[in-house]
Amino acid sequence: MRLAVFTSEYPALATTFFERDVRALLDAGIDVEIFACRPLDPDAWRYSIALDDESILPRSSIHHLRLPHGVGHAARAVARRPATALPLAAASLASAARYGALPFAKTACALAKGAGWAHTIQAASFDHVMGYWGNYPATSALLFHRLATPDVPFSIWLHASTDLFRTPVFMRRKLAYADNIITCCDFNRSYIVGRFANHVPGLEKRIHVSHHGLDLADFPFVPEGRESHRVIAVGRMCKGKGFEFLLRAARLLIARGDDVTVELVGDGDERDSLQRLATHLGIADSVVFPGWLPFAEVRGAMSRAALLVHPSTGPGDGLPNVIREAMAVGTPVIGSNVAGIPDALAGGCGVLVPPCDEVALAKAMGRLLRDADGRRAIAVRARRRVEADYDLRRNGERLARLLWRTRRGRPTRALDDAHQTGSPLARSA
Repeated sequence: MRLAVFTSEYPALATTFFERDVRALLDAGIDVEIFACRPLDPDAWRYSIALDDESILPRSSIHHLRLPHGVGHAARAVARRPATALPLAAASLASAARYGALPFAKTACALAKGAGWAHTIQAASFDHVMGYWGNYPATSALLFHRLATPDVPFSIWLHASTDLFRTPVFMRRKLAYADNIITCCDFNRSYIVGRFANHVPGLEKRIHVSHHGLDLADFPFVPEGRESHRVIAVGRMCKGKGFEFLLRAARLLIARGDDVTVELVGDGDERDSLQRLATHLGIADSVVFPGWLPFAEVRGAMSRAALLVHPSTGPGDGLPNVIREAMAVGTPVIGSNVAGIPDALAGGCGVLVPPCDEVALAKAMGRLLRDADGRRAIAVRARRRVEADYDLRRNGERLARLLWRTRRGRPTRALDDAHQTGSPLARSA
């Protein structure tokens, strides 16, 4: 099978789970080509972990299209099939306009690149098209599919706030059109059904949960030898991660005399405010901000820490990849009881706390930091869950079988009928 996978950005700082999913499909015998909507950043190759070898995935199989050139190619693709391209583009942009200027501009760019690739890529030999993110990459993939290879199956993969919860541009029509809707945790499946099933016929039977996997050989389980005072958090520093509550919880522990060091690995718009908060709380000497690190260094930092804390404030993260990684190496996890986090941590595989509650978080952190036996018991249970549910190759083979057996079953009219004014999909796209 030759699979076209549309993603937002590749290579990039934080694409570990995307790379692992692609690697698992390659190992399962699927020939993958990647279409990245954002421009190429050559410096980001140093963060690649699973696709950094040309023998695994040649760079010629990773496509980028500069927008000035893409517009010309897109115009020629649209000119060949205006009755297909123009109504779809108009409906996509109308949906995006309801979310503001930025989603409108991103949708326009995604459409131009999808049409541009339809003109420049020999698409006839693709057996399946997938939008790896349900927002702009899926929009690009959808127009590419309609213009270049409409008779092969079409799938979309939905993850978290970026493409599912926050600005689901054109989402109902993409769900209606897709042969498979893939998502990474049971919480997301329930959310998709609850929000969209009344508007999208036959939705439930096309949703498939595919957990992001880990190559367990790369994650040695070593629960001993940890720095008993060190707490780590990893991720993009943005609203919704809840890192401010981790700092406030650390202050409560330090104020009562506990020895606690917090290591916040990552970067983002909130970094400066988090550093100011640490200073304001009087704990700046106990908080480390190393910035973005290559994955091997992140894994090493997790393997030294006594705990990993992921204090999400809401469902935006889905099931964060870093939680599975910490579970794999033997770092006990404390996470917010939101979204897909309980999917991983329930049953004694971690500790769940209410979101936005620094007192509850401090109590959980203090209890585990003082209980080495309890940390080890959690680590053992967590590793067993990782081995059962998050094995990269087992999950990749399962997903590959799904893609292999899929046939194009969604009628084109699932999209075309939605262009009519009276259609429920047109009113709710």
